[in-house]
Amino acid sequence: MNHFLVNLAQAAAPSSSGPGGMLLPMIAMVGIFYFLVLRPQSKKAKEHTAMLSELKKGDEVVTQGGIIGKISGLTDTELTLQVQEGVRLRVTRASVQGRYGASAASAKADPKSDPKSDVKAS
Repeated sequence: MNHFLVNLAQAAAPSSSGPGGMLLPMIAMVGIFYFLVLRPQSKKAKEHTAMLSELKKGDEVVTQGGIIGKISGLTDTELTLQVQEGVRLRVTRASVQGRYGASAASAKADPKSDPKSDVKAS
């Protein structure tokens, strides 16, 4: 039994193919990591930056903390949100997670790409 295991271990031992043998799998792993993790993350960050630069007075937004409000004032780094009549909060632009409600739907709506717009109601 012992000889069988020794022979099996020797047969399964990797052959020395030189230092380039591990280079191809490492390059493949880096490529897969780039396309599955880094590229989508950078694309999402660019979209978020573009959304922050397009904000204007009157837009409804939601912050990372979950506060929903209407923009009543803008500066380069801060927003003033009106969360209720007479209640205003100053938040940084970076803390805005996205548009909220109807303003988010109107920003994303594109009648050319909407397949439901071609269907007529009966």
